[in-house]
Amino acid sequence: MKIKGLDELSTLVSLCKRRGFIFQSSEIYGGLNSCWDYGPLGAQLKLQVKLAWWKAMTSQKNIVGLDAAIFMHPKVWEASGHVEGFTDPLVDCKACKTRFRADQSIVDGNVVCPSCQSDDLTEERAFNLMFQTQMGPVKDEGSAVYLRPETAQGIFVNFENVQTSMRKKLPFGIAQIGKSFRNEITPGNFIFRTREFEQMEMQFFVTPGEDEAWFDIWKEKRWAFYKTLGFNEENIKWHEHGEKELAHYAKQAYDVTYKFPFGWEELEGVHNRSDFDLSQHQKMSGKKLEYFDPQTQKKFLPYVIETAVGCDRLTLAILCQAYREETRTTEKGEDTRVVMGFLPKLAPYQVAILPLSKKEPLLTECDKIFENLTQASSHGTQDLRVDFDITGSIGKRYRRQDEIGTPLCVTYDFDSIEDKKVTVRHRDTMVQERISIENLKTYITDSFSQDAQWGL
Repeated sequence: MKIKGLDELSTLVSLCKRRGFIFQSSEIYGGLNSCWDYGPLGAQLKLQVKLAWWKAMTSQKNIVGLDAAIFMHPKVWEASGHVEGFTDPLVDCKACKTRFRADQSIVDGNVVCPSCQSDDLTEERAFNLMFQTQMGPVKDEGSAVYLRPETAQGIFVNFENVQTSMRKKLPFGIAQIGKSFRNEITPGNFIFRTREFEQMEMQFFVTPGEDEAWFDIWKEKRWAFYKTLGFNEENIKWHEHGEKELAHYAKQAYDVTYKFPFGWEELEGVHNRSDFDLSQHQKMSGKKLEYFDPQTQKKFLPYVIETAVGCDRLTLAILCQAYREETRTTEKGEDTRVVMGFLPKLAPYQVAILPLSKKEPLLTECDKIFENLTQASSHGTQDLRVDFDITGSIGKRYRRQDEIGTPLCVTYDFDSIEDKKVTVRHRDTMVQERISIENLKTYITDSFSQDAQWGL
């Protein structure tokens, strides 16, 4: 058997549309550039990604959650540096009128147009990446607000609220999942870089002087998280930010990068933000944000270790790593099946119920099995994400479930009426076993138990 991974991103884009993972936004109107809609399977996959991250963060005793508003006071973005500094250097090509980032189109030391290769360009201009809109019925300068370009600032301005209401002592963290918006000039590579995206960020507040040790601890924790998602360590690596790469707020920064079909790119940033953010907000708002240490009887601004994950990018990486093509030689020639090898805890569907026929009593009995598997029981077995598939031959249904990543298929046939057993087929090995209906749920959960965190 030959096994082949994903070579071209276009192959995955096609599968995602065909199988209901991700669609082009507003497709019937020609689509909207760099905007995507998550279909039934994509929405479930992305939800499991978020749940895995949320559980990894908030299951720790010193991390709590937050859900801050998208709209914030405009001075928040002045304090954070986004109004003045959140820009891209843009130029226009005088020959073909293409607008592009000057810093990403350098050839032999010169800036040239990526479309026509002309060097007849306008002067470089700064373009702010924040979306601006108005709040209230009257459009004037005083009503201007922004769609947030990151979720972190919602955590910083709520530092005191969370610390006092939850009675937290340093060190402690605040985690948040939410939408962010950036008017990217060069979006692309499917859902990797989009103008509307979702972030999963945690800001960990520590005592100054302890920040470097906590930075190393969080690097280890975040690397371990990717291993729990089944990432092959050959396809992820750290990238350290050099002096010229560091953001204006960063004392130290590393990225977790993944080997996409289009190259190594960032999934997550781990940053030492020092006390920059709290200091800026304290100065701009006039509100004291210092932490009082009851042991030393001193007040100070905490330092912050940030972990910031792009949820859409992580979902894309999981889709990329799950994809494989298996080719076998048979009497009829080569046969290739496409498999999405999701871990059970991430798979949109963990089990598929497949009646062999649409005739009764097969459908009625399969309905009962479906209800049993999707309900949590009193003795602790968990509810499962279950598909009910009756369309097409059993062989075609198996292949569809392989292609959407369902780990187990359960087939109820006419023999099941008499022996009270079903056939369970395993996605990865295609091995089939005859299991009693009474023990089916326990069998499934035991099959998944090798993945200790499968039930999220």
